[in-house]
Amino acid sequence: MSGPKDGVAANTHPSNLLPAGASAAVDRIPLYEVYMRMAEELGKRSTCVRLQVGTVVTDSRLENVLAIGYNGNARGLANTCDSAVPGSCGCIHSEMNALVKAPGSVRDKVVFVSASPCVMCAKLIINSGVTHVFYRKAYRDPSGVEVLRQGGVTPVLYDRWVSEWRT
Repeated sequence: MSGPKDGVAANTHPSNLLPAGASAAVDRIPLYEVYMRMAEELGKRSTCVRLQVGTVVTDSRLENVLAIGYNGNARGLANTCDSAVPGSCGCIHSEMNALVKAPGSVRDKVVFVSASPCVMCAKLIINSGVTHVFYRKAYRDPSGVEVLRQGGVTPVLYDRWVSEWRT
């Protein structure tokens, strides 16, 4: 195998690898980008005043959405933040909201999130059987990405197609 189908060198997900000698001509929106856009749209449902984040969890073959999430307060509580202090707003993070709904028995999950995970979300991702985390933008603290790497999860900054296939 050689080269990525979607032209994103950091995307080493098995479904993205081309056979040796094959061309990487991208003629339609990559499925990775579709899920990334879904995560961005989910983030628009967030009630957090500081940062709206969305998450999509899929199976390893990218054929089934297992769970979705966005950041906000717990079900049944007021849709407001507890505090305006960064890191102390009290919102449940989108990754947590998605992973608590994803079946624990499914291994090799793939996560698409509109902002890179914080350290605690990265640890939860590691323990949830995730192999790859695709994120659109870097969170203010890059430590979560490093924790993913240390835990054997491949983080991928996925911003190559942000302007393509828009109508």
